[in-house]
Amino acid sequence: MLSERDIYESMEIKLDETLPPDPVFQPGIRRAPKRELNLSPNEIELALRNALRYIPTRLHERLAPEFLEELRSTGRIYGYRYRPQGEIKGRPIDQYRGKCIEGRAFQVMIDNNLDFDVALYPYELVTYGETGQVCQNWMQYRLIKRYLEELSDEQTLVVMSGHPLGLFRSMKTSPRVIITNALMIGMFDDQEQWIRAQALGVANYGQMTAGGWMYIGPQGIVHGTFNTILNAGRQKLGIPDDGDLRGHLFVSSGLGGMSGAQGKAVKIAGGVGIIAEVDRSRIQTRLDQGWIDEIVDDPSSAFALAKEKAEKKESLAIAFFGNIVDLLEYALKNNIHIELLSDQTSCHAPYDGGYCPQGLTFEERTELLSNDKKRFGELVDKSLIRHFDYIKLLVERGTYFFDYGNSFMKAVYDAGAKEISRNGNDTSEGFIFPSYVEDIMGPMLFDYGYGPFRWVCLSGKKEDLLKTDAAAMSCIDPDRRGQDRDNYIWIRDADRNKLVVGTQARILYQDAKGRRDIALKFNEMVRGGEIGPVMIGRDHHDTGGTDSPFRETSNIKDGSNIMADMATQCFAGNAARGMSLVALHNGGGVGIGKAINGGFGLVLDGSERVDEIIKTSIPWDVMSGVARRAWARNENALSVAADFNRERVGNEQITLPYLVDDDIIRRAVKTVIKE
Repeated sequence: MLSERDIYESMEIKLDETLPPDPVFQPGIRRAPKRELNLSPNEIELALRNALRYIPTRLHERLAPEFLEELRSTGRIYGYRYRPQGEIKGRPIDQYRGKCIEGRAFQVMIDNNLDFDVALYPYELVTYGETGQVCQNWMQYRLIKRYLEELSDEQTLVVMSGHPLGLFRSMKTSPRVIITNALMIGMFDDQEQWIRAQALGVANYGQMTAGGWMYIGPQGIVHGTFNTILNAGRQKLGIPDDGDLRGHLFVSSGLGGMSGAQGKAVKIAGGVGIIAEVDRSRIQTRLDQGWIDEIVDDPSSAFALAKEKAEKKESLAIAFFGNIVDLLEYALKNNIHIELLSDQTSCHAPYDGGYCPQGLTFEERTELLSNDKKRFGELVDKSLIRHFDYIKLLVERGTYFFDYGNSFMKAVYDAGAKEISRNGNDTSEGFIFPSYVEDIMGPMLFDYGYGPFRWVCLSGKKEDLLKTDAAAMSCIDPDRRGQDRDNYIWIRDADRNKLVVGTQARILYQDAKGRRDIALKFNEMVRGGEIGPVMIGRDHHDTGGTDSPFRETSNIKDGSNIMADMATQCFAGNAARGMSLVALHNGGGVGIGKAINGGFGLVLDGSERVDEIIKTSIPWDVMSGVARRAWARNENALSVAADFNRERVGNEQITLPYLVDDDIIRRAVKTVIKE
């Protein structure tokens, strides 16, 4: 058995033997609620042992009781002492140490994810989505940063559920970082085992872009939210294709991480939005950032203000400080018509604080979570069913309700309302209300390959961001498709709409051609010294990035919506083609066991090497998803895939399905049944 000194001296990259100072917490910063702790006494010892293995032995005696107290009081060991003092921000890339540009770029991204203005619970490393963490604890954070400082362009850093496994020799064409999060074995892939694994310190919930280090604040979802509510209006309210939501009302819930985009999106779309939120601090954050305009604390004032602005055809983002169920109850009692309705609370984790039951304040919710989890769960179920009942009544009165992919309908089903399922029995055929992907995003965007392309100007300079905006706009033909017209207007107005929270970043929905052309243009600009280096990526919530029957693959109807082949192949293909960073996670916005999702990051350094990666990786990343959707017989994806084949004869080809006449199927089934 190696001695502790042998172990310490065998590693060049490690945490110091010097004890960091006592942690200091800045007042007014949101803190995560106490997490469920379902460990046995023996497992508590194991959790403590697992946390201390990051730290040199001479400090164990001092830190063991401190870490045990963290586990007891918070449900997790975060290692607060190892958090760097003060505020963490994504600084300009030239302020970071590193042996390759990618190692420094990833440090920018990690720190941006933990910015007080960006992260939901920054002290607990939670970026968004109630539980989505960059990594599990601050020891991992420090060690990852040290590895990135030493990373060369012929090495790959492997990160497993937040744990930096180590640096390994690879090639210049290999990914510099490969990340996986919470990839649990099938029979253990459930909420109870997940809670246990996280408490033990062996699993990390990456959400989507949190654990892949590519979150860019609420801007990361705002274009998709804009597309969703605008096209919902066009589909359901008779708004013309070139029209907007002027004079129309959208009501929803949630102003935290991704949901924080809702107010900004509805305002850009020209409409009036009322967004309910029970956490006053989240509302204040969005007000300070300019993502909402007004705060009201009673339903009558919210609807009166919304009516006034809608009648004047003026846009406004209203935060209702209160529970969404109270808001809907008021609308029903007072016969107020809500045209578009959704919900974006963290219902993938309803019993961990993601959903606040009607009748509880946010503070009462947090207290009950800590002291009586069973009672809290009962109140959540009761509130979810009432919430569902109110939605049904509103829909009967003409409201268009869509699930926003936050697992709301599955949470209602799990609460006991089986009638929300389409067959009234199980979830195999989906739910009675459409998912926004099923009804809007899938057929209108994902099937064409349009998805959330994003980039970060690593220089931290606003002038670089403005130059990239102009370059992206020059690559879009607004007359090609309606989607291109919307996207052209979006990027044209991006700076005026003040979308940046954190470092200088941008979101822009684009298809395979658009993403490739824009990325090549950016890399050319870096090569010519017009701008500093750029990191490109996307939300995992994309054409081919995620397999999730309750969200991303909800409009895939051939039965393969429950398969995880697409996201896994997308991840592997991006690794093979040399993306700088590749990530694959379990869970995402719908919860553990309900999705597999993957993403990437590519550092544009101006080199011809990166040009070649762009030319092979970007089309693969998008078209692998379009191909899957075409094989499922999705009409728009079929057209895009057929065009792809015609353009690439002798070079690339997508397998397309032969379409079967419905009458042939019916006659065959009828004949067999008779026999």
